[in-house]
Amino acid sequence: MKIKPLDDRILLLPEPAEEKTSSGLIIPDTAKEKPRVGTVIAVGTDEDLKEKIKEGNKVLFAKYGGDEVEMDGQEYRILQRSDILGIIED
Repeated sequence: MKIKPLDDRILLLPEPAEEKTSSGLIIPDTAKEKPRVGTVIAVGTDEDLKEKIKEGNKVLFAKYGGDEVEMDGQEYRILQRSDILGIIED
């Protein structure tokens, strides 16, 4: 099954939450923050958005932005343009 976002929406795969702190302490599930960085899987039909964001880009998104969707056992997020805060460049 495939999801193709419409209009100004983006489908992305969130990065997994950190399991350990930098000092090596294990973070319990209740204390983990939801990831705010993800990889773009598909871009909607908005031509202006397609020029700015491409498949494979890493983006930073709003903490409570978008909708979580599960497909084939994998969790994805569908975000609107306004939920995207920036593109992460290496």
